[in-house]
Amino acid sequence: MAECNIQYKEHYFVGWDVGGWNCARNRNSRDALVILNSKNKIVGTPWRGNLSPTINSASSQAEFIRSLFSLCKTEYTVGHITLAIDTPLGFSTYFHGLLTGTFADCDTASALNPYLFRYTERFLAEWGYTPLSPIKDMIGSQATKGIHTLAKFVPKIRQAGVWQSGDITAIEAYPSPCAHSAIMNKLQKSAVLEWCINDIGEEQLVDHRLPTQDHIDAFICALIAKLFAEQPEVLRFPDEAAPEQEGWIFLPKDCFDENNKKEKFLISR
Repeated sequence: MAECNIQYKEHYFVGWDVGGWNCARNRNSRDALVILNSKNKIVGTPWRGNLSPTINSASSQAEFIRSLFSLCKTEYTVGHITLAIDTPLGFSTYFHGLLTGTFADCDTASALNPYLFRYTERFLAEWGYTPLSPIKDMIGSQATKGIHTLAKFVPKIRQAGVWQSGDITAIEAYPSPCAHSAIMNKLQKSAVLEWCINDIGEEQLVDHRLPTQDHIDAFICALIAKLFAEQPEVLRFPDEAAPEQEGWIFLPKDCFDENNKKEKFLISR
């Protein structure tokens, strides 16, 4: 599939780490938002809370965008938004088929079960990464929240894994494997953030604007959005077999280094 490299006069990159519909009750996992500009600087103040009231009350895409910026204590004037969302943005085609009575071969390793995992997740499992399943891992609330948001504000599928309507292009991100990416590490270091050396001599992010893991995950999502818009060639795009309706998890290509490939299907769950 063709890679997307759309140019806009103004461009913002929004990372959204998704919490459940009622995550205001969960102190450990809530929605988090980070907005970056084209200079790789944080716009406004990263936010954490429950985005559900904003999603439910916004009556248009424009109102939704303005609300996101308002939550981050800044103002949206004009520009395109690339939104990278950390939650499954689809269910497997095999699961959809099962609901209508069509069954598939499930004599596989757990991470390859076609009902539980989408094509993109089964692909990642072959590299040793273990994305969560919205069916078996209790993240259905987050997944339906992300899918609902796309249906309401960014309903048009441009290609597998890419939604684009009006002023928003939306993709799915997955922060955890980015720890293995030199591309992402370099981009993080180019941002105006605070770092320190920890007890074992490694650089560690200590920026006070990103005080929780939710904030950090949203920041990484925003960086993936920036790569998608500005350097799509460094990201792994779906192949032709990827079902359009299932979505796709975008990651830097160097997360898939054969020399560092992990043992497949490490755990049968």
